[in-house]
Amino acid sequence: MPKPAARLILLIMLLQRQPNQKATELAEQLGVSARTVHRYMEMLDEMGIPVYSERGPNGGFSLVRGYKMPPLVLTPEEATAVYLGTGLVEEMWGQLYREAARGALAKLDNVLPEEQRHEIAWARRALLATHMHRIDYERLAPLLEKLRRAAREHRRLRLLYRSRSQAEALTREVDLYALVHRWGWWYAVGYCHLRQAVRSFRVDRMAELTLLDQTFDLPTDFDIQTYLAAEMSTRPLLSIRMRFMPDAALLAHDESSSWESMEEQPDGAVEVTFVSPNLEWAARTVLAYGPQVVVLAPEVLRVLVAAQAQGIVELYQS
Repeated sequence: MPKPAARLILLIMLLQRQPNQKATELAEQLGVSARTVHRYMEMLDEMGIPVYSERGPNGGFSLVRGYKMPPLVLTPEEATAVYLGTGLVEEMWGQLYREAARGALAKLDNVLPEEQRHEIAWARRALLATHMHRIDYERLAPLLEKLRRAAREHRRLRLLYRSRSQAEALTREVDLYALVHRWGWWYAVGYCHLRQAVRSFRVDRMAELTLLDQTFDLPTDFDIQTYLAAEMSTRPLLSIRMRFMPDAALLAHDESSSWESMEEQPDGAVEVTFVSPNLEWAARTVLAYGPQVVVLAPEVLRVLVAAQAQGIVELYQS
């Protein structure tokens, strides 16, 4: 559907939601000029949509009282977006929302006109998102179900949790604020009563999980997007510089999205920089490329990689 047609539908929805709007207000919401809004009003009148205007400082455009748009007036692209979004819900949440996702798609398919159904059929064949989890989702499903209930019902959790740097699992009580999926992992974000602060917990590191009867109030000033952005900005990061050998230059280019910077050298090599949360993670990244790369900085990482590489040699020699 062309853009003007999509804007006409949006215009009707805006008037249906809030009558008596001025042309300048509608223009700002539609991303067009006030003159274009007046032209759209003429088009709606020609289509038989009952629009009228009132003059004066408090006047504006409105729909005739009682007029309602037919349900599910979607462009083919909008219908595809709804389908793709529902498919992602099923992929991300598995059995927790699988039945609801498939039911929603069945209802959508039942009411959409032929053009939108053809667009969705194409999307099912050509636009896929799959294998978004780094570990077996089914193993996490019981934990995610409890976590979802805890967040929905504002119930405190008691969990046995092993952090990345601790071999021993600790018992913690947590007020769960949100569940987050990023970088292929599930995280539970909430107030940790042990640490007396908001913390993120990777779900696959939870050994035991119990829902308590005690409830909590979500802080009015907590925003999950703000928390995640602040968590990333305050996390200490190491800057790593390494060199891809000339015969591995194509590999460096193929993975260019992983690098902060990339510079081609006269001999055909490529030098890149990237950031790492710690030395161990950086060493694993470097060693994954084997003899195709060499660390240039920092020196402490060069020493660590050399020691681990020597350990690998000794292990295979034995």
